[in-house]
Amino acid sequence: MAAVAGSGRPAYRRIVLKLSGEALAGSQGYGIDPLVLDRVASEVGDVSALGVQIAIVIGGGNIFRGIAASAGGMDRSTADYMGMLATVINALALQDALEKAGLQTRVLSAIEMRAVAEPYIRRRSIRHLEKGRVVIFAAGTGNPFFTTDTAGALRAVEIGADAIMKATKVDGIYSADPVHDATAQRLERLTYIEVLNRGLQVMDAAAISLCMDNKLPIIVFDLTRPGNIKRIVLGEAVGSIVSSGG
Repeated sequence: MAAVAGSGRPAYRRIVLKLSGEALAGSQGYGIDPLVLDRVASEVGDVSALGVQIAIVIGGGNIFRGIAASAGGMDRSTADYMGMLATVINALALQDALEKAGLQTRVLSAIEMRAVAEPYIRRRSIRHLEKGRVVIFAAGTGNPFFTTDTAGALRAVEIGADAIMKATKVDGIYSADPVHDATAQRLERLTYIEVLNRGLQVMDAAAISLCMDNKLPIIVFDLTRPGNIKRIVLGEAVGSIVSSGG
């Protein structure tokens, strides 16, 4: 689906929003900031009101980071499973905020825990989206050694999303870390190969390759600026986009 910027018609019919756990921590750096939850819920509500189907993949780094624990000597598989459980905590917190904002939601977990979430089934998730529910995918891929970025790309491809939107704290992709390099340049459009060859920290290589194989656009944007999700959905040039055409 395509739309002219400013036309008021959505440019995407179905999106996957990739949120890091750190994004939910806000300025406190750890845990869950209720103000961030409320703001994200409000923005998701605005987009849902346009008739756009929204799925969210959430990380768990604000509670537990499997890679960091593994580096500290913990078994990698055990650490990754603990990280997956952290994403479920975040998913439930986000679900609560979304429902308080008046949205219907479902949490689907790649690790079965029926008391708190539905098991992930592809066709079921698509049906929820078609009914206008916001779907939150938790527990990553359900397998160790895979990041939630890869889980986001995988789920987006599985449900036939038009794009995956990665929320960050900067306004796009830069040639270097803009916090530490004053000469870093913002790159508005890139190809998947450029991202891989230049080692740009957009997503991990597995996620980029999955998007490339399935021609799934990646939009990297600043979550801290209110209204950005809706602007992107309406076709405005926000953030940076990675696609086959660059």
